[in-house]
Amino acid sequence: MSEFKNVTVVKEANIYFEGKVTSRSVIFPDGTKKTLGIMLPGEYVFNTADKEIMEILSGDLDVLLPGESDWRTIQGGEDFKVPAQASFKLKIKTLTDYCCSFVK
Repeated sequence: MSEFKNVTVVKEANIYFEGKVTSRSVIFPDGTKKTLGIMLPGEYVFNTADKEIMEILSGDLDVLLPGESDWRTIQGGEDFKVPAQASFKLKIKTLTDYCCSFVK
């Protein structure tokens, strides 16, 4: 899906890591939420509350998922899933455009 219709967009940005990771929240009529954002090159650790599906729209990164010992390379057009109540690591190699879906 390349666009979302009939949604609410929260104007205030979500800003992390001194502005190196930013996103905007998109709320759907059924209450589900996604964020659309950009990550600059760097290394980051994120914690999840809900299960997340990270869809990489463009860019190049490595991800270390919970319970795994090997980093996975992810590029634009690919995605990965992170369980709820978990921590994961990212090594962003190039400017990365993403869509994160939160699954309750």
